Amino acid sequence: MSNKIEPPRIPDPGQLMPQDVHTLASKDEFSRCLIEGALIEYQEATRVAFDKTIFKNVTITESSLQRIELTDVVFDHCDLSNVDFSDAFIHRTEFRDCRLTGTDFTRARFQNVSITGCIGEFAVFRFANFKGASFERSSLASADYYQSTLKDLYFSECNLEQATLAGCKLKGVDLSDCEFTGLLVDLQDLEGCIISAEQAASFAGLLGLVIKN
Repeated sequence: MSNKIEPPRIPDPGQLMPQDVHTLASKDEFSRCLIEGALIEYQEATRVAFDKTIFKNVTITESSLQRIELTDVVFDHCDLSNVDFSDAFIHRTEFRDCRLTGTDFTRARFQNVSITGCIGEFAVFRFANFKGASFERSSLASADYYQSTLKDLYFSECNLEQATLAGCKLKGVDLSDCEFTGLLVDLQDLEGCIISAEQAASFAGLLGLVIKN
């Protein structure tokens, strides 16, 4: 994680209250909870708030949790695939070794968020606002960041094959140790993007250049 990103402020796990959560209602609030091994399915709720909470081995499926508020939260080995988290506010939160396949974070706000060791293929981050966030050692193939704001966003050792970064200003974004043969980007947004010499061939194709060996 970048040292510019604040970690979650969570008490010692022994000070958290085990919580058996299976149903959620709009505007529910949870604080200082340990939610472990739960299956949360077929839920539709808005503005649910979690504060100082650890989710461990939790599966959320077939659910819409729009405008969820996550502050000082850890998701550890959770499956959140295809959950609708659109318009979420996510602050000082970590996703560790989670499945985020197809998860919808459209228009979400990310502040001090780290996503590490996750599978996020086809995840949707369209129109999201990143202000201090990192993706590390994660598979983000075909993820969609269309027209997102990328301020202090860090990628490290990620698979970005065919990810969509169109409409994103990439100045200062370092992709040099990420894996991809193609990205969906706008040429005018590439200025200042940091890439490796090996990756340059992929971008040369966007410019209509032919590299001769």
